[in-house]
Amino acid sequence: MASLSIHICVFILCSSLFIPINCHLHGYPQQVALFIFGDSLYDVGNNNYINTTTDAQANFWPYGETFFNYPTGRFSDGRLIPDFIAEYANLPLIPSYLQPGNHQFTHGANFASAGGGGLVETSAGFVIDLKTQLSNFEKVEKLLRKKLGDANAKKVVSGAVYLISIGSNDYISPFFATNSSVLQSYSREEYVQLVIGNFTSVIKEIYEKGGRKFGFLGLGPLGCLPVVKLLVPGSTGDCLEEVTVLANLHNRALSETLKKLESQLKGFMYSILDFNTSAIERMNNPSKYGFKEGKIACCGTGPYGGVPSCGGQRTVKEYELCENVSEYVFFDSSHPTERANQQYAELMWSGTPNVTGPHNLKALFELTQY
Repeated sequence: MASLSIHICVFILCSSLFIPINCHLHGYPQQVALFIFGDSLYDVGNNNYINTTTDAQANFWPYGETFFNYPTGRFSDGRLIPDFIAEYANLPLIPSYLQPGNHQFTHGANFASAGGGGLVETSAGFVIDLKTQLSNFEKVEKLLRKKLGDANAKKVVSGAVYLISIGSNDYISPFFATNSSVLQSYSREEYVQLVIGNFTSVIKEIYEKGGRKFGFLGLGPLGCLPVVKLLVPGSTGDCLEEVTVLANLHNRALSETLKKLESQLKGFMYSILDFNTSAIERMNNPSKYGFKEGKIACCGTGPYGGVPSCGGQRTVKEYELCENVSEYVFFDSSHPTERANQQYAELMWSGTPNVTGPHNLKALFELTQY
């Protein structure tokens, strides 16, 4: 991937709140960095480097079979949404924070962890929860200040876009746990507010550090994931209604929260994709979007490919792999194919307000705030 090219501004706007991304300010070239938080939809390999189970890892074949030709730790056959966003923004692929090597971090960092949730209790001890991801970001911010100086580090942090995908595991994992008392201890609304509350506190912490531009992925149709549909008695092909209800409550609460933050926090800007509608459209009308199969996973076993056996490294060792992955919306029992990820990324990048709003990511990347 080509790095973002830097040119001298042909006109001066540096004294205003917003300046073009290609403007030099006091001799320091401005780039829009990308910091990524979330779960398996965004994890590009952090879980390769932590002590966890194979359920929370994808560092084995056939993951990564198409674009990379080797398993990277991404839960897909190829690239994830953040990979495409980085490409559209003329950034290099943003590596996982825990990947060994001398990271510069001026392009950003990816803190996402497969299995991670907004609640610390979600998959505790096996993944990197959102609060810990925030702590890792704070370490990066300190490193940037040490390397660039306070003023230039502040430019990187305040000009960056913060991409976040979190919540799915908070609502799905209790249904697979032997003890799902966490859901029984609260009403649906109370539980959703717990997740949203943690989510909101992290957003505010990033804002306090200088972050102003945020991109969110709403929750998809969680009750209709192949792995979740197996929980429906008789496996009739119906979606699991209870999970669907929780996801819908979360999406409404998140939308309301973001509107409040926009009115309360000066300079706060955000973009959110209606992931639920976008995913259901492709599941129910695959041919309209260039797919042949919208509800069955390419890699897995059992009804709908819903048993999470892809790669044969988990509890169930036998699995089937489709011949043409680009024909499928789902790669494994709960994650999109690279082709589906690309379509979602395109919607996030340049989608219209009825799908991605109030801004799209392209608009956020085009403006740098100070």
